[in-house]
Amino acid sequence: MAPLVPPPRSSPGSDAWAQWYTRELDWATAGTSPVRLLTGLRFDVLELPAVAGHAALRRVGRSGPVALAGQRMRLLVAAGSSDELSGLLDWLEWGGITLDLIGIGTGGHIAAPVPPGGVGGLPGAAFWLRPPEPHQEVEPLLPALAGLGSRGGNAPDLVRLVNAAATECHRVRLTHARTHLSADPTGQPLAFS
Repeated sequence: MAPLVPPPRSSPGSDAWAQWYTRELDWATAGTSPVRLLTGLRFDVLELPAVAGHAALRRVGRSGPVALAGQRMRLLVAAGSSDELSGLLDWLEWGGITLDLIGIGTGGHIAAPVPPGGVGGLPGAAFWLRPPEPHQEVEPLLPALAGLGSRGGNAPDLVRLVNAAATECHRVRLTHARTHLSADPTGQPLAFS
C-alpha cells in the first residue's frame, strides 16, 4: 500500500483539495471555490435528509463512502445507479410517493467534503462520515445492482440501500406531517395516527 499523503490543510477556496482528490483518489473535480466532485464518472450519489440517512445506514450497515453536508447526507453508489433510481423505487413499490431522495449522476456534482484527516473548510462545509480510502479503487465498494458495477458480491446491495433510504425518508416525512398537523387548532385527528 502506498504511503498516505497528508491531506491539504487549506480552505475549500484553494485548489489543494482538488489536487488531493485527483492525486489520492483519481476523482474528477471542478472549480476551486468551492471544489466540486463530478458525479457519473466514478460514482453517483444518493442524497437524502441526514436524519433519514443515519437511520438507513443503521439498517443496512455496510455501504460505500458517506458524506454529510449540512442537513443532507450523500451516499456514494456505483456510477449509473442514479439512472436506475426511479425504476427501482417503482419496483420496490415506492413509485408515486413523494420522497426526499435524489439521485445525482452524469453531469452532476457535489461539494467536495473536507479530505479525510484534513482540517480547514468553512463552517457547515461537507465532511466524510465514512471516508474513501486513498490509493484504493472505490468502485468495488459502492452499492450496486448486478451489471452496474457489482463485482462478485463485494459491493453492498443497492436495492437494499434504496429500500432502506426510501423507508426512512417516508418516516421523516410522516413525522414532520404529524408534528405540524398535531399543532392544528381544529383538533382534527390524523388519518395515519
